Amino acid sequence: MMSVRTTPSVPPSKPSVRTPVAIPPIEPPSSRIIKRFPPEIPQLNSQDAGDQREASALRDELDMVQEENEILLDKLRRAEERREESVARARELEKQVASLGEGVSLEAKLLSRKEAALRQREAALKAAKQRTDGRDEEVASLRTQIENFKEEAITAVEQLREAEAETKALKSMTQRMILTQEEMEEVVLKRCWLARYWGLAVQHGTCADIAVSKHELWSALAPLPFEVVISAGQKAREESWERASGDPDRSKHARELSDLTGEGNIETMLSVEMGLRELASLKVEDAVVLALAQQRRPNMVRQSISDSKSPGDPKFIEAFELSEDEAEDVLFKEAWLTYFWRRAKVHGVEEDIAEERLQFWISRSGQSPTSHDAVDVERGLLELRKLGIEQQLWEASRREIDFPSSTTVANHKPATDSEMSS
Repeated sequence: MMSVRTTPSVPPSKPSVRTPVAIPPIEPPSSRIIKRFPPEIPQLNSQDAGDQREASALRDELDMVQEENEILLDKLRRAEERREESVARARELEKQVASLGEGVSLEAKLLSRKEAALRQREAALKAAKQRTDGRDEEVASLRTQIENFKEEAITAVEQLREAEAETKALKSMTQRMILTQEEMEEVVLKRCWLARYWGLAVQHGTCADIAVSKHELWSALAPLPFEVVISAGQKAREESWERASGDPDRSKHARELSDLTGEGNIETMLSVEMGLRELASLKVEDAVVLALAQQRRPNMVRQSISDSKSPGDPKFIEAFELSEDEAEDVLFKEAWLTYFWRRAKVHGVEEDIAEERLQFWISRSGQSPTSHDAVDVERGLLELRKLGIEQQLWEASRREIDFPSSTTVANHKPATDSEMSS
């Protein structure tokens, strides 16, 4: 079996080679030998004592794992409470925005009435001047009233502007709770990941007490997980994907307040992240990979890889031929890695390696996966987690939401495409 080193870089150019050694068959002990050598009974008893110690150590380790699971479940409960609080705050904000809108419309009506009264007063003043020349006191009184009306009108205008500014601030806060089109695509892919691996867990008997219910939950949201992720990876291989990412229709928000409780709010992203953390804490993915490897066919293939330091001198390393399920899993993960490295390149995340990683995974498309590819995708996923690519993409997407909002408030006009791209 080939040794694997867990590193965040691309697969090494010189993988180590080990020649499989045939293990001689071990004959079971017979009763005749046991009768012939009775002094070995104390040794067997000591071996049983060693097994008991090992069993005790395993029970201790099981207790520790159970304690860790309880801690993780407690964290999940706390995250659920925070999510419920955020939903309550969003609804409260919705009510405040509605009441503010009513207040602004009322202020506008009052202002229009005061302006109409002001115009009437001015007309009355002009008429009084034409009719009488000796009513200076009345004219002075009317002028004083006009000045008062003007001051009240100025005060009302200032209050109206303050209310509009507060309304814009609340709308900006509301927009941050609504996902962009690209963030919703990420939610869909992560639902597919959860649906696929809980489905494989059901097939291989992993976490049998909860696997069925979890699979039903996520498969209802993502009925075709493999096809969707493969399609996303195929689109990410195309250069037109980068041009489409700059399309304003692609990154457009659903700005209506009703979306706060719909599919496109931040609660959706929180739910899939909690699902992924639960999947990782239960080590479902590792158990599935192990189960697939145990069902691998015993066939062996030899793969010729040219050594970059010695051209013309091929170096042969042995690779396992993957089963159909393993090959499908490798293709699924290659599409996943291609999608996220394409987004990383578009948003300028890890610019020094993003292009290289993207081209590496694009070059794997169309090839029949082997055991080397299975090792490569596991290394690629580990690198993706260590670099925090998904978190960096989320932060970049949030910055793109804030930038056009600040530009609109400052200039009182929507930001242009060129300003958003800069």
